[in-house]
Amino acid sequence: MKKIKAVIVEDSRLARNELKELIKNHPEIEIIGEAENVDSGYQLINSTHPDLLFLDINMPEKDGFQLLEMLDRVPITIFTTAFDEYAIKSFEYNALDYLLKPINPKRFAKAIEKVSQNLVEKEERNSKKLTLNNQIFLRDGEKCWLVKISDIYLFEVDGNYTKIFFQNEKAIISKSLNQIEEKLPEDNFFRANRNQIINMEYIGKIDPWFSGNLLVHLPKDTKVEISRRQTNNFKEKLSL
Repeated sequence: MKKIKAVIVEDSRLARNELKELIKNHPEIEIIGEAENVDSGYQLINSTHPDLLFLDINMPEKDGFQLLEMLDRVPITIFTTAFDEYAIKSFEYNALDYLLKPINPKRFAKAIEKVSQNLVEKEERNSKKLTLNNQIFLRDGEKCWLVKISDIYLFEVDGNYTKIFFQNEKAIISKSLNQIEEKLPEDNFFRANRNQIINMEYIGKIDPWFSGNLLVHLPKDTKVEISRRQTNNFKEKLSL
């Protein structure tokens, strides 16, 4: 069985150790790193690209929600916290599960089952990637379209939904941006930042932007900022 690579971001050393003891009963999980605050956690996640993130919420200076907002690609996330008042908010951030400390081993095992199932489903989706010639059915209110993937120039987060921009139209669907990205042809679409995926074929102009970022121009005077972390990937994708 392929190992599930996981990182822990938790300010309490005792809590990190307790979590690692629970993980010992699940050999499918491999801890590849741990961090005690948001900034070091951000660097760890960007350098290791884990499948799974165990994340505390209340930490000094920045909290767990702020960490997720900093990331362009968010791993499967399980919140581990001593407080139950954040439960609803955690699922607004598409967390897979929410575990209260002290964590019950049976409850923890159920969370790991959900992770495994989520990754299996992800692999199945990846095996059914779309091509530029595929058409998808979109509906928004009374309007319906059958749209070729090649005609879409932008996907954009809108709360718990995703907006799709094509030709002179736009529609909204209930899938997350991560789910959509998994099915798109990688050679043509690029994750510009946490909230947007662009079709490279529709880039009209590229401008230098603040802090070394880039600003790309798309149809309908649409401007999308390439995040600092994604700028190097973007340059590599366009290089010879």
